Amino acid sequence: MKPSPRSLVRSCFQNGGYVFAGKAEDIAARYGFSEVARLASNENPSPPSEAAQAAAARAILSCNRYPGTTHGELIKKLQEINGSYPVVAGAGMDGVIETVVRSLIACGDRVVVSSPTFSFYGLAVGAQGGIIDYLPRGSSYEVDTESFITAARDAKLSFICSPNNPTGTVTAPEDIACILENINGILFLDNAYVEFSDVDYLHLLDQYDNLIIGRTMSKVYGLAGFRVGYAFVPEWFRPCYIRAETPFALNAVSEAAAIGALSDRSYADRYISHVTEWRKRFREEIPYPVAPSGANFVMIDLAPRTGKEAMDALARMGVLVRSCESFPGLGETFIRVSIGADWECERFLSAIVSL
Repeated sequence: MKPSPRSLVRSCFQNGGYVFAGKAEDIAARYGFSEVARLASNENPSPPSEAAQAAAARAILSCNRYPGTTHGELIKKLQEINGSYPVVAGAGMDGVIETVVRSLIACGDRVVVSSPTFSFYGLAVGAQGGIIDYLPRGSSYEVDTESFITAARDAKLSFICSPNNPTGTVTAPEDIACILENINGILFLDNAYVEFSDVDYLHLLDQYDNLIIGRTMSKVYGLAGFRVGYAFVPEWFRPCYIRAETPFALNAVSEAAAIGALSDRSYADRYISHVTEWRKRFREEIPYPVAPSGANFVMIDLAPRTGKEAMDALARMGVLVRSCESFPGLGETFIRVSIGADWECERFLSAIVSL
């Protein structure tokens, strides 16, 4: 019998894949809400800044042409803000991660991931045939530096997210420095949420040539739908990344929006202040254990109720949150809640106390 074409698909793509948050539109239709509090995806609740919108509108007029490939103006703007470190860009942080992994990992190469954390690292590594070792975090979701060094010493690539998704945990720069000093491979430090914390890691690029720091325009600048990510990399790695990246992956409209957004720091500052205030209120007013967070979300332990049970109950009250059951290494009793608009956060607080 002729084999099914489906059997030709690699086993890592036969099942599984990235787990997306629920859709607000589905919740609204199912339970009769005109508007749902969207607190599941760590999104900025405000539209992009006026500068970003205007830049994107102008860029549309030249979209009959392929975008540039050097991202010169975007890189210049990022270096004006962050210092003259080499920069690469991609279609969201996911695109940057994918390209980094493609440039480094071949079938059988070992990769260490501090877990629980963002699941896309594992998907990207698996797609290249890499072998993933998930290293559990400590009881307070901290990275155990000594254990991480032991596990990652001879791995080609390692991942740490700080502030970590979904726990919100911040890893101290001195711990990252200790790890970099004692491993032979490359550390990808995911800083998607770093603007919401009081830590900075960029100075470590001056000391270590095995560090890549990934960032995104999705969160603090409100450009999630544009898909713009970037990374600060060692000088030696930048040409390797460029050779491995998908041609024209970062489209012209998204790049223009990012350049416009970076010119309006007040937009980001307002959202950071908003997040800081609501994180404090959440920790004070939520009647369940809330993990300390340096991000634009908090993780809540609702034991003995499961995260899925809580997510479904909150959906019936017009609030969309993320159950954490899909995060490897985390139990079944957690939810992750984004800091949304004032009305969304107020609705969530009213709902959570009634569970």
